[in-house]
Amino acid sequence: MALDRFVYCYLVYGETITLIDTGVAGCETQIFDAIRSAGRDPSEIASIILTHAHPDHIGAARAIQRATGCTIAAHPAERGWIEDVDLQNRERPVPGFASLVGGPVQVDRELADGEIIAPDKTRDMNLNVLHTPGHSPGSISLFMQSEGALFSGDALPVAGELPVYDDAIASVQSIKRLRGLAGIRVVLSAWDKPRRGREAYLQMDRALEYLQRIHTAVRAGSGEGPTDLTELTRKTAASLNLPPQAVNPLLARTFAANLQVRDQKNLLEDFQR
Repeated sequence: MALDRFVYCYLVYGETITLIDTGVAGCETQIFDAIRSAGRDPSEIASIILTHAHPDHIGAARAIQRATGCTIAAHPAERGWIEDVDLQNRERPVPGFASLVGGPVQVDRELADGEIIAPDKTRDMNLNVLHTPGHSPGSISLFMQSEGALFSGDALPVAGELPVYDDAIASVQSIKRLRGLAGIRVVLSAWDKPRRGREAYLQMDRALEYLQRIHTAVRAGSGEGPTDLTELTRKTAASLNLPPQAVNPLLARTFAANLQVRDQKNLLEDFQR
């Protein structure tokens, strides 16, 4: 059984073109077609910003870089898996990994929290880098304040969809940080359709509520003693009304992150690690 997934990539048109994430291997064809339909040329891609290292975000990076000579930017915590995809496949195996990732690429620019990326120096369209870990240690979001556009990567889980994160508490903290940004007009997520105006903030509230619902379900299914992760994953997925095909190693990894903080009843409250 297969679980259909998709990912949004984003093109920022300035003096050159900045691409935020690349999709899986082969997505370069769709990306190049989109650029041509906008009256631009794929050779104008000067930079790829990777919000994190997972296959559906880095898969086409190698093909695009080879075609355009663009630079690659990412958080330093993601460098290892971007530059050594075999290492990623060993440490975080995903079915069909080899078909999803076209190969490794070198990270040319490490992005730190608070850094500014300027896709166009002739007008105000700067991208502010926000370190938003949880989904992965080096996940980043990007806020273009002049347009009120928040590119959130995979930081916002979508209620009812497959939740994927390595650190439950960091995920909550990251969403709260994004929720606290003033002036968001649209949230541009990798997992979800664009959310505009008040709906943008409501979607972040829903993401927080979903994280708490997942945590409550994991705590209820795990009891007090040692836990069989495979059985817990099946039971918890059923209680969350997730489809049977969602029961996979990635979901087990997510629920294991909740087990790490099982003693914390309410993830949304202030706490000490």
